[in-house]
Amino acid sequence: MIDLNAIDEVVRRGPYTDTWESLSRVEVPDWFPDAKFGIFTHWGLYTVPEYRNEWYSRNMYIEGYPEFDHHRATYGPQSEFGYKDFIPMFTAERFDPNEWLDLFAKAGARYYFPVAEHHDGFQMYRSDLSHWNTAEMGPKRDILGELREATLDHGLHFAASNHRAEHWWFMGHGRDFDSDVRAAEPMRRGDFYWPANPEPDNQDLFSVPEPDAEYLDDWLLRVCELIDRYRPEMLYFDWWIQHRAFKPYMRRLAAFYYNRGAEWGVPVIICYKQDGMAWGAGLYDVERGGLETATPYVWQTDTAIARNSWCYTKSLEYKTLSELLITLVDTVSKNGNLLLNVGPRADGSIAPHDRELLEGIGLWLGTNGEGIYGTRPWRLAEEGPTKAASGSFADQSALAYTPADWRFTAKDGSVYAFCLNPQGAETLTLAAFAAYHDGIMAPFHGIVRGVEQLGSGSVPYERTDRGLVITPAARPGVAPDLPVGFRISVE
Repeated sequence: MIDLNAIDEVVRRGPYTDTWESLSRVEVPDWFPDAKFGIFTHWGLYTVPEYRNEWYSRNMYIEGYPEFDHHRATYGPQSEFGYKDFIPMFTAERFDPNEWLDLFAKAGARYYFPVAEHHDGFQMYRSDLSHWNTAEMGPKRDILGELREATLDHGLHFAASNHRAEHWWFMGHGRDFDSDVRAAEPMRRGDFYWPANPEPDNQDLFSVPEPDAEYLDDWLLRVCELIDRYRPEMLYFDWWIQHRAFKPYMRRLAAFYYNRGAEWGVPVIICYKQDGMAWGAGLYDVERGGLETATPYVWQTDTAIARNSWCYTKSLEYKTLSELLITLVDTVSKNGNLLLNVGPRADGSIAPHDRELLEGIGLWLGTNGEGIYGTRPWRLAEEGPTKAASGSFADQSALAYTPADWRFTAKDGSVYAFCLNPQGAETLTLAAFAAYHDGIMAPFHGIVRGVEQLGSGSVPYERTDRGLVITPAARPGVAPDLPVGFRISVE
């Protein structure tokens, strides 16, 4: 069982120390910039009701919230049936980790990120620090351990996400009325609902009451136990680690993790949002959004196949296959990776439409992946009239792309151009490759040797003063709004 002294000894040995100056020297693992596409899963107790979203455990204790009324109507008063009472219902009877990874590999993912512990505090893995985990309760299986083994068996990189930080206040509303949270008082470290503090302004980095040393020690121990037991190559944290109280603990955790990676001979990295870490001390992540243009640093966006929830519910607002593929292409053109979330059902199965979307991505990558995997940004990231929204939470509505909207990548001396929405057009025109005319140079002022449509071979093209005019090949059985990729060979 890990303890604080053991953590500090790992930090002391180096090569990293718990300072931003030292941690900012970490490097992104070599495989990551080539991988481009990973799968995220949110699955846990919060999936059992399959209602609204993954914040059910908080919202069911707030009068006036839909979850509060739904819970009472479906399960009874919170004093008689609380959140903990979902545990016996979480049997995961259809959970097959190899079936999941078969699907994720078929979708074209190169790495996998399950949530190990969400805000609700129920660990999806075997733990010595709390009995409230899947190995001892509910399915009585080490879910994370099984997923890790299946991930490695399928040749994917294994990562893990920890959202424990917010548990400081996540169950606190249950103290406001007659509920099982209030009945659990007095609470002790290791209890399921502990500490259930009043919810502060959770966007205020100095909000009070702030996490105390006992809670922060427990947070650190849980994450270090996760690291040692499951050896993830990447870690992800949700936003609340930005709070002032977490800063020294975050540096200590990062030094422990990076030093463990050095001991294992396996490069590791932490993904963080906004300014949760000093610049360069981890991998920058944009939640449900993207960046305006290509960057000199590699980054990641995490988003979901639905707009309104990370976990499976019966009211998901699904994105279309076209929108998901455009997100992937746009992200890669700007030096990013797409981490796409799917939420398995409470029983451990993956819903048919979720499966259909993932299989659709895999089919598209099977044809177009040459211009995605292992690529780097070209001199231009894009052309066209439609600009992708930048920043976090920019995915709440779909943009209407046109045949004039393109994204670019580069690899092995070739330029890859993706028309985001060809719409069945007979010809497609790339203005960036216009021929030199009357003293006017297009962005590309070189010699084009040939154009190949990915999956179809060489296609006719002509360089005019308007642009490189391509006559695309037919795509039988492919929806006309799905992106199409071309490899442009140059002299």
